[in-house]
Amino acid sequence: MTARRFDVVGIGESSIDYVYRVPRLPRAGGPAKLRIARADVSPGGQVATTLAACAALGLRAAYVGAIGADGNGRLIREALEQRGIDTGSLIVRGGASRYAVILVEESSGERVVLWHRDPAVVLRPADVRPEILRAARLVHVDAVDESAAIHAAVAAREAGVPVTSDIDQVTDGTRALVAAVTIPILADGVPQALTGESSPEAALRALRRNHNGLLCVTRGALGAMLLDGDTLHEVPAGDVEAVDTTGAGDVFRGAFIYALLRGDAPREVLRFANAAAAVSCTREGAMAGVPRLEEIGA
Repeated sequence: MTARRFDVVGIGESSIDYVYRVPRLPRAGGPAKLRIARADVSPGGQVATTLAACAALGLRAAYVGAIGADGNGRLIREALEQRGIDTGSLIVRGGASRYAVILVEESSGERVVLWHRDPAVVLRPADVRPEILRAARLVHVDAVDESAAIHAAVAAREAGVPVTSDIDQVTDGTRALVAAVTIPILADGVPQALTGESSPEAALRALRRNHNGLLCVTRGALGAMLLDGDTLHEVPAGDVEAVDTTGAGDVFRGAFIYALLRGDAPREVLRFANAAAAVSCTREGAMAGVPRLEEIGA
């Protein structure tokens, strides 16, 4: 039997976030100019932040992704390695690393994300080596580079490794990606867009017709739902004063993975992940907002 060097291997996005705290988010018909209360530079990205959460909870994590040969790429690598995340499968290419400009509303912690990525740092199926998949207890993919994610998910499952996902948009490849992963974790609105159902519960039950794994949808301030067979688990969001919601969904997924690998029952997996996401909303930044185990328990 292949030795599992890692608890989780994450495949997908990393980023440097330029975070600007503003009095209110820009809205049509609102003020044309807004004061920036504070500006920060912080590492983030969907999969990178999920792995940071996994590592903070004690899991052995490895990252597969592409960065540019620039200063932001060095910051991303340093942030991963400082957290004990293996970067042996990190790919460095000419061009600029992905970055995001994030506007955070001071009063609510809600945010708007503007992002840019150089085509040079697209992740390709050939970039995902089979041996790194076989070395994992679980593989986690996002929907940024769908062909690479689908390839990795199929290969991992063929090797007997379960796969979770971060799917936050619907494209022509979304159905294939949902089918490829073991446990789809979908952002609010994605199940409805895939099925035409108006409610998240009805949408999850419609997805059940073609998928027999756990089906999860994150719903932001409304909490999360998990369909286990025909049993629906619904857990409300934690009652916290939000400072910054950046990365909350990524932290949810990291905590979900931790609780799943710990052997928690499905409802307890959902409760633990929800609590982790709630704690992350009380602090600033994506990776910087990752909570510790004792904070989630409290």
